[in-house]
Amino acid sequence: MAYTAGDTITGDQYNIFVNNSSSPYGYNHFAGTGSGEYGLGQTHIATVSGGSTTITASQWNTLLTSMDNIASHTNDTLTSRTQVTAGDTIAIKSNLETDLATLAASVAGGSTSATALTTSTALTTVTTAAEGWNASATQEISVTFNNADEMRYYFNGGGKVRITVGVTAAVTDAKDTAFADLGTALGNLDIGAHATTSSGSTEGRTEDGLVNGFHDLTTSYTSLITLTSDNANYTSNTIEVSAKLDAAPGTATVMTIKMVATDPADDTTYTSPNTASPTVAAAVNDTPKMVTSVFTLTPNTSEGLGTAYGINTTAEVSNTTAD
Repeated sequence: MAYTAGDTITGDQYNIFVNNSSSPYGYNHFAGTGSGEYGLGQTHIATVSGGSTTITASQWNTLLTSMDNIASHTNDTLTSRTQVTAGDTIAIKSNLETDLATLAASVAGGSTSATALTTSTALTTVTTAAEGWNASATQEISVTFNNADEMRYYFNGGGKVRITVGVTAAVTDAKDTAFADLGTALGNLDIGAHATTSSGSTEGRTEDGLVNGFHDLTTSYTSLITLTSDNANYTSNTIEVSAKLDAAPGTATVMTIKMVATDPADDTTYTSPNTASPTVAAAVNDTPKMVTSVFTLTPNTSEGLGTAYGINTTAEVSNTTAD
């Protein structure tokens, strides 16, 4: 056995391990409904009447097994234990509290080590209506959950919303290339529970907003990242991605992502490939069709979760240009 003889766990102590909603957090708070950055939507473990009630082996094993399941999802290593049988003396309070705290911290951090995630195909793709916009192209996509709890469970369990930005397939000139390069530099922009990551590199990057995730967003747009072109003659061209919620985290059910591409007025050195004189700005505003797509990385049940939660729908919110 992995236990040391000592004080028998009482009903009151067991209920703390199972249901405490303040530190040290109980299993139900970080794995069940919880609140805020806690909660995965898993089945609650029943409490007992408390006091000096004797805890049965079945009750104890339910707690241990449930903890192991969450650890499998979060990829945490817990104290090695075996299942108990009737008559065992159980005195592992310090180790159990440590393991519960480890799991609670992982969930509060957004289960960043979870690998049981299913990546979707593009769920909604928005494409600029026409080439040749003069100042900016704006695209917004919404991601909607069934309810606020499921939105919390999704992100707390390691779920992410992924955004990619590019141009239509026909890259025929230097300005097309500049915006295509910006999209490549963005890569996969993944919005998680408490942070956002960008898999791309190069180009000028203003990425202070990457410290924000679902739990940090408000009902106003938060800029996550801005990329500025490093292509010759287009060093003022940018793409910026922002996100917002329809209410405070815990009440929100919708996240909206906005992409804005800009082609500033001082961009006057573009020449089309067929222009005889390279000094003639034949098509200064020959901007490409911008393409923004949204994907999801959804927690699944392959590594311990009994129930996993995903999004309900995604949809285009806007697709506009400005001259």
